[in-house]
Amino acid sequence: MEPRGRGRRSPSTPPGVVGYDQSGFDICHPKQPGTIVLKPPLLVKNREKRRSSCSSAKALSLRAGMVLLKGYLALSDQEKIVERCRELGVGDGGFYQPGYGEGSKMHLKMMCLGKNWDPDTSQYGDQRPFDGAKPPEIPPEFHNYVRNALRDSNAFFPDNSLPSISPDICIVNFYSQSGRLGLHQDKDESEDSLGRGLPVVSFSIGDSADFLYGDHRDVDKAHKLQLQSGDVLIFGGPSRHVFHGVTAIHPSTAPTLLLQHTNLRPGRLNLTFRQY
Repeated sequence: MEPRGRGRRSPSTPPGVVGYDQSGFDICHPKQPGTIVLKPPLLVKNREKRRSSCSSAKALSLRAGMVLLKGYLALSDQEKIVERCRELGVGDGGFYQPGYGEGSKMHLKMMCLGKNWDPDTSQYGDQRPFDGAKPPEIPPEFHNYVRNALRDSNAFFPDNSLPSISPDICIVNFYSQSGRLGLHQDKDESEDSLGRGLPVVSFSIGDSADFLYGDHRDVDKAHKLQLQSGDVLIFGGPSRHVFHGVTAIHPSTAPTLLLQHTNLRPGRLNLTFRQY
């Protein structure tokens, strides 16, 4: 399903934002009737199943309050997340093209769950200002994924443990293969949430991305790591205000089975959960 009104701004849409109507944006290619999907070789299938197994996940403590769970989300869970985001994304309050200034290199579609975050004002609200749409609720299974990731992160690193959250915000971004996101801080939540260092939990699905993080908005001094499909990144406590961004999306790096089972478009699906 293709978005209607692509590239057109409705009269109620403020400058800098290209709004889509209720049809939203489909993050998956439409399945054509009669299309024959070639199955990947057995060796590829077995390798990807091993990589997507939770038992093979690796936990890395990057710094105080920042943990990376490599390959944490099983392939079946990634597929469920894609399908749920697709379902929500084409409906009322679904994906739209945000505006981030003239000449922006950030090619992405955005959808908010729970509360709406307005990139023009950096404020949260109960509905989108340009079309009045109310954000969809965060699915219950997403809450379970977040709770389990925090529990397992704290089990891996009890000395680097972070408080649990009951997320009421999820920002879902779909990056095209030319998508970028400059170094920034997630600092628009409530004073209580920020003061307690409640963590941000980020899921990566699809193509791999180069991710930068550091104490300053300085690309040259930032650390870099690659986030792959199924990775979960958590940062809170002393790292709650870390600067972070995405400098590159690596084409054709998404798991073959994920693409076969979901028809996900080329690019990266990223979900960030937080508690206001």
